Amino acid sequence: MISRISRFGGMAFLRAFRPTAQHISAREKGRAALGAAIGILAAALGSAWLLRGGPAHGHAMLAAALVAPMGASAVLVFAVPSSPLAQPWSVIGGNTLSALAGIACAAWVPDVSVAAGLAAGLAVAIMLAARCLHPPGGASALLMVLTGADHFSYAFNPVLLDSVLLVAAGLAYNNLTRHPWPHRHRPAAPEPGAARLTSGDLDAALAHYNQVLDISRDDLQELLQHAEAAAYRRTMGELRCADVMSRNPITAGVEMSLRHAWGLMRKHRVKALPVIDLQRHLVGIVTVADFMKQVDLDVHEGMAYRLRSLVRQFRGKADTPHTVGQIMTRQVRVSSSDRLLIDLVPVFSDGGHRHIPILDGERRLAGIITQSDLIKALYSAVRG
Repeated sequence: MISRISRFGGMAFLRAFRPTAQHISAREKGRAALGAAIGILAAALGSAWLLRGGPAHGHAMLAAALVAPMGASAVLVFAVPSSPLAQPWSVIGGNTLSALAGIACAAWVPDVSVAAGLAAGLAVAIMLAARCLHPPGGASALLMVLTGADHFSYAFNPVLLDSVLLVAAGLAYNNLTRHPWPHRHRPAAPEPGAARLTSGDLDAALAHYNQVLDISRDDLQELLQHAEAAAYRRTMGELRCADVMSRNPITAGVEMSLRHAWGLMRKHRVKALPVIDLQRHLVGIVTVADFMKQVDLDVHEGMAYRLRSLVRQFRGKADTPHTVGQIMTRQVRVSSSDRLLIDLVPVFSDGGHRHIPILDGERRLAGIITQSDLIKALYSAVRG
């Protein structure tokens, strides 16, 4: 048993190394690749012209005008422009401040290994404090140590200059290709099923997770709401009235006596009886409320006594109702068996209805949906 568990655990560990699928189109992949190429080209040409008044010829001249961490910055700016790590201040502040930290360590710490480790850690701390966390910033700090940079001006020329040029290219390219940058969150219209997730819930989850996420809080909330709405539609949204209705409901006829109808309601513990004709076409519905309308609420006898008096047949009084047809409600809210169940939620919640007769394709009574049926379906959808 232990070896079996270890085998399955080892397989899960190995599967964790498998690359995850990227859910983006080929067009978006091409857009990101072309943008990175244009961004680096703009930074290289712009830096060379501004520093030397012409294009850089040879590796040495280009290395003096363009620093390697810009390649990693370009990946973030053009491939994941919505990431908090790829925003303009993250690029400029992260690279420049980290370069300053790296130069300080290179100048003041004699041991290169110690200086390299200290530069990386200090760069992360500074970027977090300045709210400009940018992964290539760690490379900028390390580059200063490895190249032995001992003048703080190198952080501004070319690191700051390259970062500004890359950001300028990102502003033009991303916005022209319909990827607004800097990324601005636009709240989506609320969808059915998404209201259960609140901002407070998300804040509590983020506080519990306690890690930096490569996605903005607003985008994460919108993503979760879309996922929740999709799950809601998959469960509750696809249910039809025929899936949850009570089939073969207890019914009454127009000429059924009130005594008989009341007896059926008590025996089967229902609060409504659909009234049908010989072809099972719905002609009305009789509910407990319809019986109550016939009771004189000013009489001091108990309710049970008054109801018993009502269902007795007083044949000597012509104005006393005797049959279901005399007290039933004729205007009935109905629904078809193939209608989405979700459409009935406002009918029950806002319309005050408690029983909805369900008709088949030939307009004959097929079943009935009560508030209890709806609650059971909602509970199953949430639980499942």
